[in-house]
Amino acid sequence: MQHKALSIPTFLVTGGNGQVGFELRRSLAPLGNVIALDRAACDLSRTDELRRVVRQHRPDVIVNPAAYTAVDKAETDAQTAFAVNGAAAGVLAEEAKALGSLLVHYSTDYVFDGSKDGAYVETDAVNPQSVYGKSKLAGEQAIAASGAQALVLRTCWVAGAHGGNFAKTMLKLGRERDSLRVIADQFGAPTTAALIADVTAQIVARHWLHGQREAFPSGVYHLAAAGETTWHGYATEVLRHAAARGVELKVDPARIEAIPATAYPLPAPRPANSRLDTGKLRGTFGIHLPDWRQGVHYLLDQILCI
Repeated sequence: MQHKALSIPTFLVTGGNGQVGFELRRSLAPLGNVIALDRAACDLSRTDELRRVVRQHRPDVIVNPAAYTAVDKAETDAQTAFAVNGAAAGVLAEEAKALGSLLVHYSTDYVFDGSKDGAYVETDAVNPQSVYGKSKLAGEQAIAASGAQALVLRTCWVAGAHGGNFAKTMLKLGRERDSLRVIADQFGAPTTAALIADVTAQIVARHWLHGQREAFPSGVYHLAAAGETTWHGYATEVLRHAAARGVELKVDPARIEAIPATAYPLPAPRPANSRLDTGKLRGTFGIHLPDWRQGVHYLLDQILCI
């Protein structure tokens, strides 16, 4: 009995060495051929080059975790931030539409001003307060205007085993300093790059590769781990878990000083509320999102090589 040859899909992943891009290389590998490009091979600020790369590989799915993420630097480098986060997203969407491909793009809680009392839903009014947030919103708008089949995933407080992030910084400082002061009046959910990559792979596999593509529920969705905390709570949990795993710390996790955001001014304003309601994502795609502590513990065990 002969078996019909299956067409193996091709994934084009930008920012392949970033926190999310690195995990996507793993999560998408069982689904097809993954072409992961770093900035040297695919510079998002050069739109002609970006179009050429997409047309060369003709992917079935374009996954775009690459972004200009230097939030404070963006305040004085708006042109580059808008080129990478805004214009490039629109170019990828246009090319995806021309190919009949799916675009998966990642956005941020920074499109909101952080003034809402509860968790943000996808239909809440956007009001970015920083250049970074405005440039990411421009990307969302360019994708919507293209008419492409696209999945835009807004997330927050991302951390991965590969690359720099808050959890790694707290580990380092906890080993080196006798005391720590961490902001306690900004709220969100630490969300691992691994969770983002795994959710992406599940959605693409179930609803694009093996679903009715014309009925794919394109749009904006919120993706974050369950639960909520503050940066202070996050830091405390990181050091508490590290201590339980035998890491020698100079700082007592229970004695980290809680400070207001006003005590640590930065060039770009941060949302006081980064909580994202994930009900739409969970309901539409049947996805379970674990508590943020579970992801952070797994991430720390990877970092500590346990």
